[in-house]
Amino acid sequence: MALNNRLIRMRKAWDTLARGRGMSLSERARWMRQWIPMGVRTVGYGTVSLTLGPLTKERRASLWAMRRWSQGCLASVNIQATAYGADNVPEGGFVFASNHQSLLDVVVLGATLPGDFKWAAKRSLMAIPFLGWHLKLAGHVPVDRELGKRAAAEVIHRFEAVLRSGKPLLVFPEGTRSETGEVKEFKNGGFYAAVRAGRPVVPVALDGATELLSKGELAMGPLASERRRVVVMIGKPIEPPTEGSEKERVEALRDRTRDAVVLLHKEARMRRLGS
Repeated sequence: MALNNRLIRMRKAWDTLARGRGMSLSERARWMRQWIPMGVRTVGYGTVSLTLGPLTKERRASLWAMRRWSQGCLASVNIQATAYGADNVPEGGFVFASNHQSLLDVVVLGATLPGDFKWAAKRSLMAIPFLGWHLKLAGHVPVDRELGKRAAAEVIHRFEAVLRSGKPLLVFPEGTRSETGEVKEFKNGGFYAAVRAGRPVVPVALDGATELLSKGELAMGPLASERRRVVVMIGKPIEPPTEGSEKERVEALRDRTRDAVVLLHKEARMRRLGS
């Protein structure tokens, strides 16, 4: 089973490379200008995280490296990310639940969301040198949606452990990136963890990433710098219900959170287009 899953991930990686081989010379040059600097930063800040992280309290050096990596990657491609509502973020463990528009979301949220939050990261990312090593060291949670119910239950258990440790957890409840930029239906995983740990969910919505790098694209278009803007809205915490069966409480929390994210997404779009 493990070998089969590894082969699946290798095939997906090859599919991505094969698409890249079909790019024009201008597209390939644009891809290199955008992603090679990010790769260099990944090696540099990953080294800082790996060497100094274990030597600092609560791996503060790793958190610093992640933040600077995210900010540097955005600056290198002229993306301005602005967050609103940071005063809504509570203390201790809780779930950030964000919509998912693009590969850029990880960098945007890494640069703008406050606190030492842990990612629900695709397991395939853990295999990337320096980036994956940092993710493992910093305590981020690997997720593989193709491994079935038993693996999903283990992931929820790990989510719950993060919350009980007093750390925030960032999840993308849609499960995959939206092709259109609109908010898709939410899955239950992160909400099970919130209900079981008795921790709130903080809705988050970002807008602008789809226009820069939509699902399936490998490089951003030659847009003017003033158009490269992403807005992040952070909503008020939503407490998990205390009445009803666990399934009912999870679904109620999920639906309330999605409703909040949809409204925040509309506000984020208005702020971005109105600026």
